Amino acid sequence: MLTRDSKVSRYKGDCLSHTSLKLLNSTYNSTLNPRLWSLRNMAEYRLDTTDELPHSPTTETNFNESVYVNGWDAEKQYGGWMRIGNRVNEGHAEMQLCFYLPNGIIACQFLKPPIFSNEKFKANGLEYEVIKPFKHVCMNYNGPMFIVDDPDKLREPKSFFRDSESVEADITFELYGNSPVYGGEPIDEKLETMYGRDFSLGHFFQHTITRGVVKIGKVHLNLDGYGWRDHSWGPRYWTNIFCYRLLIANFGAHRGFTLLKLMQENGEIRTSGVLLVDNQYESIKDLEITTNWNKEFDPLQITVEVKTEYREAQLKGRVLTLAPLRNRRKVGESYLISRIAEGLTEWTWEGEKGIGISEYIERLKNGKPVGYPN
Repeated sequence: MLTRDSKVSRYKGDCLSHTSLKLLNSTYNSTLNPRLWSLRNMAEYRLDTTDELPHSPTTETNFNESVYVNGWDAEKQYGGWMRIGNRVNEGHAEMQLCFYLPNGIIACQFLKPPIFSNEKFKANGLEYEVIKPFKHVCMNYNGPMFIVDDPDKLREPKSFFRDSESVEADITFELYGNSPVYGGEPIDEKLETMYGRDFSLGHFFQHTITRGVVKIGKVHLNLDGYGWRDHSWGPRYWTNIFCYRLLIANFGAHRGFTLLKLMQENGEIRTSGVLLVDNQYESIKDLEITTNWNKEFDPLQITVEVKTEYREAQLKGRVLTLAPLRNRRKVGESYLISRIAEGLTEWTWEGEKGIGISEYIERLKNGKPVGYPN
């Protein structure tokens, strides 16, 4: 296993068999530009292979270190995401899984199992491993999940947990880097981080080739597609986000995007992100996001106008299935409540179809998202 005391050339054993790994590596490494394995040269940010590992927790009560992975089959329009966030100073992890199955069914699990250190990403049947830094990671889950035939049931967590069917799941995701790694930890205290310093200090992400096996109850699926992963560390409360739109997608092996529009309570708007073109990232210069909504204030269609140094692009998104989640935190005698809308989304870019996730996080005020209708 790679540790902070080990050489970079030493890795933990494979999630899949050695035969499967050898076949996958020979298939993909031979066809991709070797430049994609190098880090993006971001002089204002520090990042090296040891940042794939858990960091020493800082003293803030809400210190969080989390890893997230997703994977999608664009043709069959299914897939899902898994996340584990260590909140060691609070004594628990955040364990979240959400899978979008055929026929609009969602399978999910949300737990806060106890943890006592930040030495690994492992809790209650969910485990994340770094096989080869910036090239290959995997995440496995074995345990119960809830089946949701109507995603609207997720709007009421108490009745959802009480009434939903529980089944056993066995899930394995293998993710292979299909782009540079983007991000890091700022070297200057004056530099802003991707989401803001009150949501994460360090953060990096990468588009991936995602292969996996998904067994949830009677549903058995082989995933042969593309995805995305990230790793964050630093103080975090979900309700610290006033409003953001995070859009992530893949268009086959060579194109994709990660786009963020962050809106502050004082009206300030900040945008960031990249287009992935021929397995290389292009940082964005301008970004406009327009959303069409349903009566529940959920995103239905999304239009994106984006510009980099090299091109302009219009992206059209259609939300296929949405998981309407929530987070709340007590502050004094009241609660801050945020909605977290996680939408499996089909995208179109210059006539090419892609797939990914649209994440809308924002506080609720009088029951309405503060970012609506923007």
